[in-house]
Formats: sequence, C-alpha cells, structure tokens
Amino acid sequence: MIVFDTPGKMNTDVTVKTALEEAAKRGIRHIVVASYTGFTAEFFIGHSELNIVVVRGTYGFSAKDSNAIRMPEEVYRKLISQGIQVVTAAHALSGAERSLSTAFKGVYPVEIISHTLRMFGQGTKVCVECAAMACDSGAIPAGEPVIAIAGTAEGADTAMVLKAANSHRILETKICEYLCKPAL
Repeated sequence: MIVFDTPGKMNTDVTVKTALEEAAKRGIRHIVVASYTGFTAEFFIGHSELNIVVVRGTYGFSAKDSNAIRMPEEVYRKLISQGIQVVTAAHALSGAERSLSTAFKGVYPVEIISHTLRMFGQGTKVCVECAAMACDSGAIPAGEPVIAIAGTAEGADTAMVLKAANSHRILETKICEYLCKPAL
C-alpha cells in the first residue's frame, strides 16, 4: 500500500496509475471514480477495456441553483464519447438526511456512518459512497470486487478494492484492501 505524506490533488497521477496496474494484475474489470469536475475522470480516457464509472455530484449540490453542476458539459460529453459511464445521483451518505440535520440541528444514522468512514480519511468515505451510488444505478455489480477511487477536496489520493453494496444495504459493503491513501 502506498501512503502519501499529505492528502490532495497532487497524488492523482500515482493513485490512478496504481489503480490501473492493480486492476490489470487482479483481473478487476470495474473502476468507480469520484469526479465532480472531470479532472480525475479524464485520467481514465483510453482505458476502454475496463468498465470505468465516474460518479459526479448532483445538480444543485454546491449552489441553491438546482440546474448547476460542477462538471462542464463538454467534459461530460467527452467522457461519454470515450465509453465512460457517468452517474449523477443523490449522495448515498447524505442526500435527504443532510436536509434533516441542517433543519433540525440533529445527528442522524447515515451521517454517523459518513463521519465514521471519514476517520480513515475523506477518500474512504467517498469511495464507499460512490460505489453504492454506482451500484444503485446499475453501473457496477454489487458484491464483486471493484476498485474505487476518490480524494480529499480535489483530485484523487485514495484507491481501494472493495465489494460494493447498494445504498439500501450499505452496511454490507466490504473494504477489502487499500491500494493507496494519505497519512492522517
């Protein structure tokens, strides 16, 4: 396992290369990539032998405008034209529950899962979440080994082999092995 000294975007190239090497070595066909803007997703262009699934943020996530999305349309079209699936879905580990905690100033079970996963790093939480979202959309199979890639703020600094579960069975997710992650 690679442990980066610091989290962040500067680790993206090594994270992607590690994930691709491990997928080839292990015979893993599915890679789930968290990518709001498309920066990390574009590293996977040209790997049509794999089922690359990019999970982006929902419309209205970073602004009150429900039509706003951070991934530019031209990047989205480029990814699709290269055979990369792009999933746009409500966040499995926040979604509607975040609305409740914001309105009522409480703590709710899904947020506890989310915060617990963040104890291992932001990328860990996002890897599990995006894999569940990809399962929910039918882009990857539940229960089979996949590689999930995510990061801290921007880019990618975490990659893991996991067996994903749909969001309604999130506790059945199995984190098998880290390939890389930042030191905390």
